Parts: sequence; structure tokens; C-alpha cells
Amino acid sequence: MPKVLISDKLSPDAARIFKERGVDVDEKVGMTPDELIACIGDYDGLAVRSSTKVTEKVLAAATQLKVIGRAGIGVDNIDVPAATARGVIVMNTPFGNSITTAEHAIAMMFSLARQIPAADASTHAGKWEKSRFMGVEVYGKTLGLIGCGNIGSIVADRALGLKMKVVAYDPYLSPDRAADLGVEKVELEELFARADFITLHTPLTEATRNIIDKDAIAAMRDGVRIINCARGGLVVEEDLKAGIESGKVAGAAMDVFTVEPAKENILFGVDGIIATPHLGASTSEAQENVAVQVAEQMADYLTVGAVTNALNMPSISAEDAPKLRPYLRLAQQVGSFLGQLVDSGMKRVRIDYEGQVALLNTKPLTAVVLEGLLQPQMDSVNMVNAPVIARERDIDVTEATNERNAEYHSLIRLTVEGDGNDKVVAGTLFADSNPRIVHVNGIDIEAELATNTLFVTNDDLPGFIGRLGMELGESGVNIATFHLGRKASGGEAMSLVATDDPVSEDVLKKIRSLPLVNAAKSLHFA
Repeated sequence: MPKVLISDKLSPDAARIFKERGVDVDEKVGMTPDELIACIGDYDGLAVRSSTKVTEKVLAAATQLKVIGRAGIGVDNIDVPAATARGVIVMNTPFGNSITTAEHAIAMMFSLARQIPAADASTHAGKWEKSRFMGVEVYGKTLGLIGCGNIGSIVADRALGLKMKVVAYDPYLSPDRAADLGVEKVELEELFARADFITLHTPLTEATRNIIDKDAIAAMRDGVRIINCARGGLVVEEDLKAGIESGKVAGAAMDVFTVEPAKENILFGVDGIIATPHLGASTSEAQENVAVQVAEQMADYLTVGAVTNALNMPSISAEDAPKLRPYLRLAQQVGSFLGQLVDSGMKRVRIDYEGQVALLNTKPLTAVVLEGLLQPQMDSVNMVNAPVIARERDIDVTEATNERNAEYHSLIRLTVEGDGNDKVVAGTLFADSNPRIVHVNGIDIEAELATNTLFVTNDDLPGFIGRLGMELGESGVNIATFHLGRKASGGEAMSLVATDDPVSEDVLKKIRSLPLVNAAKSLHFA
């Protein structure tokens, strides 16, 4: 039974869902980093919110960890590259708190427009400063969205309902999508020049870090109001403070800060700044939603292999997972076959999917082919990190699909180009759903790969099979199955021999010394 650790406070429904789905679960909230490192090696999954920091040291100790689930959107507290390098899937829940965060942004906009927090504090203090808190309407004003994804699009919908004009900057927003949302897609400079209110809804990346700085503020309209309920680090806090004090910026509402928890900050105490303690996702509905979603996603992966909302792995739906399972085994064997034969550098890899397999989600299959291909050459390779390792090694990976194949119901063909001759292997599934190798380096053959498989190439002349069988017999190697193929009579031939036990190097040396033998290798398949 897979085992999951919940290390941050989640709704009790998360633990209930894990248990109902056949996953053992422990809840240990508030651990120190050293305590987490001490126990994480016992778990297949780790469910967190924002408090637990999943560092490289934690991941190094997580020897059997397969998946990290973040109950929420941001994964700033998870070292995703380190997780990927160790083959650990990182999932988030991008939709569970979208409405809640969007509503908080709208609330912050209204609070800015009518100076509600300051007016509230003044009134509670026994003052009646009605003339001091002159506000502005949002009706007819232009709202600038930086980021128009899940949350930004909800903010746009609410703003349009308030009769605002909405302009959006988002490199991934298509013109058709912008038209559907009723927003105008613009470049960032135009957004700065036109917007009365600017709200940010983008992840923190190298491209978005410090997107609001002194130069951006200088390009904005006088009296602009800025709202950030997305990520700390998008706004240069010192530059925002200067903009407020100069009067260029009429006000700002900040729910997130560069350093959190923000017990002190350069913006605190500045007139015109509204600050909340990262409340964007803090509603009972959102907390429930993300807890349930992360538990469902992690349980689905650990029990049936479904991958949802992963940041470093192609998605596999719960419906697709059973269909893909036999093809995943075939893909692993095809990759492993060539991975054990390739003895020089790989430059290019091409994977062809033909027939019914071409209609499936082939991205996970490609990841598994690369896993099988690279495993014989290095440790700790799996379908999560194999594509990254291939890129790091400058291996050019391409895939192609063709729904037709005249000979087989489905076929996966792998071609590897290196310093020597190209190597090719192809496999299929028969009616029993067991993988078969049907082509190797120009030779047609039909073989079901066994755990221990002897691969031999030879000249196709009489007497070879008898000599090979005699050598194996005299060496105490029992043959389970024997598969033969050749290019043409008298030409190059091949044998794939399943044996009960691995063929030792001493026996391989004897086989290589036999007349007509060109190569012999012992292969192993899980």
C-alpha cells in the first residue's frame, strides 16, 4: 500500500480521501526541516501547502518519494528542478482557489478605490473624517490585467460586470480567447499607459520577476492604483514605496511580499498601502477545494498511474491510464533494448507511433522510451527526469505519429543515431497485450522479451544454431525460448534466446569465439 505524508495543515477530507482510495496516510504538521528529513524516506507521497519547504536536502533523503502534491497554485516552496532530477512528480491544484483569489483582488480594488481600511481605522478611533476619505468610482475605469489565465480571466469577468474596461497583457493569451473574455489584448507598455487600476495574476518566473519596477511605474498613468494578489517578487517594493510617496501612485494593495511571513516590510506603515497576510486563497471553500483536489490527484497517481496538473510530467488521465499501461511496458522494453545495445554517444532519437497507439497520448510513452534508453547508462532515471536528462546531454528527440500501419495493429519504432551506425528496434502488442519485438536493425523477428535474454548476431550459414545450443548446454544455461530472424539466406542473422538465468561474461566470451558469430550480449528486462 502506498504511503503519504501530510506535513501542512489540510482539511480532514484530504486524509479521508487518501484512505478511501487505498493509500496509507500520516499527518505530521509543523515539523522542523531536520524532522522532515529524518522521516521522509518512508513515504511515497508528500502533501504540502506553503509552510513546508521541500529543499534539495529533503529530496535527497526522500529515497522512495514518487510525488509531491501542493494544495494550491504556487510552488515557490518546492525545489522543482531538484525534484525532477530525482524523478519525483510535482503536482499543484491550479483551479481550487481561483475564484477565492480573484474575489480577493476585486475586494482589494474596492478597498483602494474607497480607502476602506484607513476609513475603518479612523472611525473606530472616534474620528469622523468624512472629507479626508474622498474615493473614486471603478465604473468606467480601465483595469489592466498582467496575466489572464485562470484567476485573471475570473477577475476580468467580474470587472466587466462592474462596467469597467479591461485590457490584458499575457503572451499566452490568444486573440480568440481575448475576444471570448471580452478583454482587449495589449502589450505591457500600452497597459501601463492606459490602466487606472493594475492587478497582477502571473506566476513568479525569471521573465516576470520585478515586472513592476521604477521604470514601469514611470510609464504608468498618474494616480494609478496597483494590486498584487499573485506572488511576492513581481513588484520591487522599494520602487513602489517611492512611487506612493511621490504621488505618482495613488495607492497599492498588497497581499503578497518578497519575503514571507512578512513580519516587517518597507511598505508597512506607508499611507496609501493596504496590506493583507497572503489571504488570496484563505476561504473555507478554497481550503476545502485544494485539499480534496491534491488528495484525489496524488491518490490517482499512486494507485492507477493517472497524472493531473503535474508541472514536470505529461498528463495522463484516469481514463487513459489503463489504456496506456500495456503500451508503457512496450515503450520501456523498446527503449531498454536499444539502450543495452548502444555503445557510443547518442545524438538523435526518433520515436514513431503507428496504428492505434498513434491515437493515444504519446507524450508519456516518449518519456518511458527515453527512460528505458538511458537507464543502462546511468542510475536513477525514470519517466519524469529522462526527458530532462536527454536535453542536458544534447540528444535531439523527435516523435511522429501515423494512424495507419498495414502490418500491425500498433507499432512503436525507435531509431537512435550516434557516432556509428543507426540502430533501430520496433515492437508491438499482440492480442494478449504482451509486448513483442518485431524488428531489430533491418531484421524482422518475433520475440517476447524475457528477464534474461541473450542477443546474438551471426552469419546465416548451416551449423550455427547447433553450436550455440551446445555451448549453452555445456555451460549449464537452460534455454526457455529461441527466436530467429535474418535479412536474407546466407546474410546477417539474429537470435534472441530467453534463458532461465543470466548468461555470464565467461559464457559470452565462449559464444563470441564460435564460428560465424559477430556479436553476443546478455540483455536484462524488468
